[in-house]
Amino acid sequence: MVWTSDQCYLAGLDHFTSCVHALGPDDWDRPTPCARWTARDVLGHVGGGTRFGTQLLTGQPPTMPPTEQPGSTVEGDPVAWWDALVGPSRAAIDGVDLAKVVDSPMGPRSIADGLRFPAVDLFIHGWDIVRSTGRSVEIPGKVIDFARDAFAEFSDAAMRNPRVFGPTREADAAANPSDAFLAWTGRDPNWALPAS
Repeated sequence: MVWTSDQCYLAGLDHFTSCVHALGPDDWDRPTPCARWTARDVLGHVGGGTRFGTQLLTGQPPTMPPTEQPGSTVEGDPVAWWDALVGPSRAAIDGVDLAKVVDSPMGPRSIADGLRFPAVDLFIHGWDIVRSTGRSVEIPGKVIDFARDAFAEFSDAAMRNPRVFGPTREADAAANPSDAFLAWTGRDPNWALPAS
């Protein structure tokens, strides 16, 4: 059975948290597969989006996260900064009415619809930050199934832009499902740190 948006989002919080904890203090300024972004920038982007979602769900005026140099929003220890965001985000999701319509940057939409992309984003960006260390993590099959189902209604034009996904890449013939999915999101599953 395909996950609901809240199930995927909560699993995504766990996944991204484990990825954040996999990085050491010297890893946060490493480049990532996200062009021009360090691991700290990816963390700032995800943390800003997480805070925005929590504000939206709890009726607070949401603060749009910056799109340029999002790493500048990460204060102090990156791991502690992220961990402080997770509890309020989980609490905001717990028992939420997924059918409730809220105002969002994309107009009025149900909470279920609004959680779709952030939920998947947690897994993809978890891969990004771990990949910056030369290691990799797999995108679970349940996430891939959820994403395919959640994004089926969107045209390629709506999905392929700088705010969502890059152009689809050709996956290796022997690619596992995780690598094939990453290629679908426009990432190079074989991305490696630039030679120093």
